[in-house]
Amino acid sequence: MAIIGNIIKGVINLKEAITFETNAVEEQQKVLKDLLEKAKNTAFGKHYKFQDILDSENPEQAFSENIPFHDYNKMSEEWWHKLVEGESDITWPGKPDYFALSSGTTGKTSKRIPVTDDMIEAIQQAGIKQVFALSNFDLPAEFFEKEIMMLGSSTDLNQNKEHLEGEISGISASRIPDWFRGYYKPGEKIAKIDDWDERVSHIAKNAKNWDIGALSGIPSWLELMLSEVIKYHNAKTIHDVWPNLQVYTSGGVAFGPYEKSFNALLEKPITVIDTYLASEGFIAYQERPDTKAMKLIVDNGIYFEFVPFKPEYVNQDGSIKESAPCLSIADVELDQDYVLIISTVSGAWRYLIGDTIAFTNLEKHEIVITGRTKFFLNTVGSQLSVNKMDDAVQYLEEKLDVKIPEYTLAAKRINDEFYHCWYLGSEMDNPDTEQIAKYLDDFLAEANKNYKVARSKALKGVKVTVVKPAVFHEWSGSNKKKGGQVKMERVMNEEKFEAWEDFAKGH
Repeated sequence: MAIIGNIIKGVINLKEAITFETNAVEEQQKVLKDLLEKAKNTAFGKHYKFQDILDSENPEQAFSENIPFHDYNKMSEEWWHKLVEGESDITWPGKPDYFALSSGTTGKTSKRIPVTDDMIEAIQQAGIKQVFALSNFDLPAEFFEKEIMMLGSSTDLNQNKEHLEGEISGISASRIPDWFRGYYKPGEKIAKIDDWDERVSHIAKNAKNWDIGALSGIPSWLELMLSEVIKYHNAKTIHDVWPNLQVYTSGGVAFGPYEKSFNALLEKPITVIDTYLASEGFIAYQERPDTKAMKLIVDNGIYFEFVPFKPEYVNQDGSIKESAPCLSIADVELDQDYVLIISTVSGAWRYLIGDTIAFTNLEKHEIVITGRTKFFLNTVGSQLSVNKMDDAVQYLEEKLDVKIPEYTLAAKRINDEFYHCWYLGSEMDNPDTEQIAKYLDDFLAEANKNYKVARSKALKGVKVTVVKPAVFHEWSGSNKKKGGQVKMERVMNEEKFEAWEDFAKGH
């Protein structure tokens, strides 16, 4: 009998039973005041007169009116570079012990995003919130005694002057609470291995020594790890190695495009729970099983604002026009794409995280990620978001009965006419690319009126090329680094797409 599991499950169920739905508006007002109060004597707080904002009749309005939007470049060039150089009290009291390195999907150059002790605590508190939400997923008591495979970046962080640097998943794993270490796999020794292939090799060799009940990590790299474990042990599915695997906590990118290829590695269905952990903080998690939306964490060190994602407010490069309206959580509407703006306990202020979201439930403040500000394909007015592209790829998977875990595309000028050029990552044999292009075109015209209008005007058509999924993984490896938080760019500009096509032809 799972005595410990029953105790843990009982505590989780009791905690959930006495937890009341928070008032998101009031919680966000409190978070903003706490942020301003704590940072008012920093260089940033003095420059933008945080005390005056706190003393105003409407701090939310004064905050949005007096502080400009900041993307990473603006924040780094004007403020964060001083932290990297060792200065204190710049955008948050003191100086951070960690910087999260994030190349995201945009290139080789790593961004350095400060990670303060307050942010680490906020991430841990958010993780605890998510654990308590497991009471909604009807998991057996035995599950709570199993081990958790967290596949992130290396926990062997780099020393840079007075601080440590690494990806946020590596930083978080290096600071896991003592009580959790017994559950955490692959364990500290293997997690410190920097080389992705070597780390996965060690995981495969040790896999049968662990009783894994849950997985956590970015879908593309997790799939590769699971495939390697299955291959090493000459197994049919991962359940032959880890029979008690029941939960996968996905994050970093939408799980939808990977669902079919991921499920092919399983003997039986498992519970998939989405999370939204970025280098800048833990933003949202899936709280209940009857939706794929995630609950925005409104009471935990991050203040959110929302800019309607419309052409008149957003520049072609994904930046926000200063004249754009910015809403608090009190004023958002359902099913409207918003550019997400955050201010945090790591000293990010009115910061464009680069994602677009939409609310699916206002009462529970649940959201879905709809894309990236730079990844909306709007060269000829098609206004295609990543979630619409994901839907189209999933439609193809069902229509053709194939797996397409990766894709990328660009609007490309061919003989002075624009085409949407898609590269699909799939093992399909002898694909009829003209028919696939027609399926994509028809689906998107039906799903997106702007796309349909563009197809009647400047957008000439769709072209499709099919390559092996491994080409995408090697591209990510050659441009950045395998594993961790590395994500494939879904939309490229023409210059980068030309480099991608040259790379794909050589593989």
